[in-house]
Amino acid sequence: MDNFNHLKEFLDLKVEQYNNPKFIDSDPIQIPHQFQLKEDIEIAGFLTATIAWGNRKSIINNANKLMDLLDRSPYDFVLNHQPKDLERLNNFVHRTFNGQDCKTFINALKHIYTNHQGLETVFSNYSSNLQLGISKFKSNFFEIEHLPRTQKHISDPLKNSAAKRINMFLRWMVRQDTAGVDFGIWKNIPMSALSCPLDVHSGNIARQLGLLQRKQNDAKALEELDTALRQLDPKDPVKYDFALFGVGIFEKF
Repeated sequence: MDNFNHLKEFLDLKVEQYNNPKFIDSDPIQIPHQFQLKEDIEIAGFLTATIAWGNRKSIINNANKLMDLLDRSPYDFVLNHQPKDLERLNNFVHRTFNGQDCKTFINALKHIYTNHQGLETVFSNYSSNLQLGISKFKSNFFEIEHLPRTQKHISDPLKNSAAKRINMFLRWMVRQDTAGVDFGIWKNIPMSALSCPLDVHSGNIARQLGLLQRKQNDAKALEELDTALRQLDPKDPVKYDFALFGVGIFEKF
């Protein structure tokens, strides 16, 4: 019990240290923070999370470029673009996410808002099992015509993926954050249902702290980590993402 209390105390302090507005300056979450309209925030957040792998500076630069290409009005662009408007996306690239993928994502988002009542509604239908919800969202998203290669840009937890980027996006949208980092604009999903965005950094720190035994960063590892974090805080388990990520990135723990 002493070990548990010490670990909780340590992690709670690290949450306090990293879950503050200063964190925004170096994090991709700064992109959706540039918007006020709910739909702009969620679309900017979703597209930014989609390309959130690799060098963080490069992620932020490319996400800003993408917002420029969408006239800094992502929701209006998604809903009202004409086919010729998509041509400006032809040369967009972030690692393996290219212009064709980008155009498909814009059309798929239009499909989600036009035929599925928007991003929030799709995920809220699975508020008791968000990992299943991510898989169902992927199915809905790719109901439109698309190249098979584009599907790899949305992970599927039912195929044993930890789905780091989309779990991060859900944290941004759902978590009611008194510090003002996460948005908490989706009210129909409880914070307790969120899963930690598991990546190399958070996974390594979680293992060092004894929160995670499994070696691979996959869906089974995510389930194990979620179970541990929900013991530390059943209502807001993913606040510890700040602690694990912060210690891993900034402290070289």
